[in-house]
Amino acid sequence: MTQLVKVRRLTDQEGQKLQRIVRRGTMSTVRYRRAMILLASAGGNTVPVIACLVQAMRTPCAM
Repeated sequence: MTQLVKVRRLTDQEGQKLQRIVRRGTMSTVRYRRAMILLASAGGNTVPVIACLVQAMRTPCAM
């Protein structure tokens, strides 16, 4: 059985900062992807879904 992995609850300030990073897209690629991962995890997405969102899987995602 797959275990759910989650980040801790984000504060409003943290969530807003991560959203700014994602919206602007002007930061480094690493920072952008990390922000996407944290926001997706905080939103309750599973690891396979997050991997598809940031295109981290070796095989195409079927969503």
